[in-house]
Amino acid sequence: MVAALALLAASGGQAQALEAKAQSAAPNAAFDWFEYEGADPSDAAFKPSAGQYANPILKGTYPDPAVMRVGKDFYFVSSTFAWFPGLPVFHSTDLVNWNQISNAIDRPGMLDFGKLGLSRAVFAPTLSHHDGVFYILNTCVDCQGNFLITAKDPKGPWSDPIWLPTVEGIDPYLFFDDDGSAMIVFNGEPPGPPEYRGHRAIWAIKYDLKTQKTVGERKLLLDKGVNPAAKPIWPEGPHILKKDGWYYLVAAEGGTAEGHSQVVLRAKTAWGPYVPYEHNPILTQRGLPKDRPLPITSAGHANLVDTPDGKWWATFLAVRPYGDDLYNTGRETFLLPVEWKDGWPVVLENGKTIPYVHAKPNLPATTPKPAPMSGAFKVREDFNGKALPLSWVTMRIPQQRWWKLEGGKLVLTARSETLGGMTQPSFWGRRQQHLNASASTEMRFAPAKAGDKAGLVAVQNDDFFFFLGLERNAAGQDEIVLERRAGPNDPESGVKVASAPVTLKAGAPVQLKITARGGAYDFSYALAAGQWKTLKAGEDGSILSTKTAGGFVGVLMGVYAHGGAAKAQ
Repeated sequence: MVAALALLAASGGQAQALEAKAQSAAPNAAFDWFEYEGADPSDAAFKPSAGQYANPILKGTYPDPAVMRVGKDFYFVSSTFAWFPGLPVFHSTDLVNWNQISNAIDRPGMLDFGKLGLSRAVFAPTLSHHDGVFYILNTCVDCQGNFLITAKDPKGPWSDPIWLPTVEGIDPYLFFDDDGSAMIVFNGEPPGPPEYRGHRAIWAIKYDLKTQKTVGERKLLLDKGVNPAAKPIWPEGPHILKKDGWYYLVAAEGGTAEGHSQVVLRAKTAWGPYVPYEHNPILTQRGLPKDRPLPITSAGHANLVDTPDGKWWATFLAVRPYGDDLYNTGRETFLLPVEWKDGWPVVLENGKTIPYVHAKPNLPATTPKPAPMSGAFKVREDFNGKALPLSWVTMRIPQQRWWKLEGGKLVLTARSETLGGMTQPSFWGRRQQHLNASASTEMRFAPAKAGDKAGLVAVQNDDFFFFLGLERNAAGQDEIVLERRAGPNDPESGVKVASAPVTLKAGAPVQLKITARGGAYDFSYALAAGQWKTLKAGEDGSILSTKTAGGFVGVLMGVYAHGGAAKAQ
C-alpha cells in the first residue's frame, strides 16, 4: 500500500501538485503513542482454563467470518465495508488464536469507495482454495457488484478484481467439487416478484477457471428459506460443503439482528434438489429470555470447517449488547464445535446459550503467538515500525499520502476533509473490542488558524462520532474540546459539548483519553504525563451503537487531524 500510494502521489499532475501545496501549508499532528485497553464483565466471570478458549475469539467488529483449511493451516477473512485496508486475512493452526497476515484490499485502484457510507462497499467475503490458488469472492455494494481476487500466498499480493457481472446480489461463494468443477452460489432476487420485504433466493451458476467467467444460466437452489410458509427473510451467506456423499447448503436466515439464525439443507448433487433439516435452525439465539445475564445475541452467518483429525467447527458472528440490543463493538467472531446428528451438522441446539468458554480444539498452537484478540488485554503502539499495524484502518480509500511514520511518531497532515463529510479524512484507528475500554494517546500539535484541530475520536460512521482534542477557536484561543455528532442533523464537524482553554509551549505534548463504560463515555486530558483531568463524564455513548447509528460496523477508536478553512486573501 505504501509503494502504491507513493507512485500515486508522484504521478498526479497539476491537481496533485495543488493538493501537495495545500498540504505543505497545513499543520501536522504528531502522535507519540497510542494505547488501547479493555476488560468486560464476561472476562472476569468466565476465565478460560488451560484447556479452554474464550468467546468471542475475535473481539470487535469482525463480522461475516469466513474460515477454510488448507492442510494443517486455517485461514480467515471478514467484512470491512468502507474501511480501508479491507478484508483482513488471518492465519491459525488451532482455530482459536489468529495472526493477521494481510489485507486483501490494500491499494488504491483495486476498488473505488467514493463517498459511500461506511456500511456499504465490501460485504461478506468468502474463501476458497484450489490447485495452489486462494480465492476470495466478495460483493462491493454500490460499487460495481461481485468480484473475485486471487493469490498464490494468502499473505498477498492479491490480484486486481475480476468482475462477475452475471452474478447478481450478494454473498457469492466459489465451491470446488471433487472433479475440479466449480460453481458460484449467491443470494439474489427471487424468481418472481418479491412477495414481502426480505424475500430472497439462493442461486448457483457454473464457473470456468480458465476463462474466469460464469457459464450458462443460473439455477435456483432455495426460494425464501427452509420453511416458505413462514415467510422467512434474507436467506444469505450460502456455502456448499461435501461430506459422506452428501452436498450441504448452509446459509444464514432471519436478518442480521436478534432473529438471525443458521440453517442447513442437503442433496445428492451440488445442484439439488435440496431438502431442509427438520430441526432447523442449527444455530440461533432468538427466543431466549431478554433479561438473561451477559447475553450473546444475533448469532448466525456461520462457516463450517473440518480439522485434520476429522472434527468439525464453525465460526459465526454474534453480538454482546449492554442494553436493549445496544452494542458498540459491532458483530464479533465466535467459535463452536459442530456435532453431526444423523447426517446433519448442528452448531448449537435450539434453546441453548452460546458459551463464553469452551474446550479448545485438539490442534497445535498457533505460532508466532498472536496479539490478544479475546479476553481482557492492553496493547500499545509506539509507531517505531515502517508501517502501521495491519489491523489499523481509515475511512474509505486514500488517494494520496497524508500520514507518515517518522522518529517513533505517527504524523498526520491536518487536511480540510472532515470526519463527518463523507470523504477520506486524516484518520487512522483500530477497533473498540470491549464494552468497557479506553483509548489514549500523547499528541503534539500547534494549531495555525481557527478550526485547526487534532486528537482522539470514537467513530461509528460519518453521522455519529465523538472528537476529543486540541482546537483553535474563532477568537484565536486554543482549547481542549469535546465535540459530538449525534445524527445527520448535527453540524458536519459536530456540536461542542465541553471545552477548557489551554496554553501550550511550542512542542509540548498533551495526553488524551476516551473511556467507554458500556453506553457511557468519559473524556479526559492531561497537560503533564498522567495528570488526568476529566473534561466530560457520562456522555451518552449509545449514539455509537448499531441500533442508533444503523449499519453493520462497530466503533473505531483512533487519531484524527483537520485543518480549518483558510481566510480569503
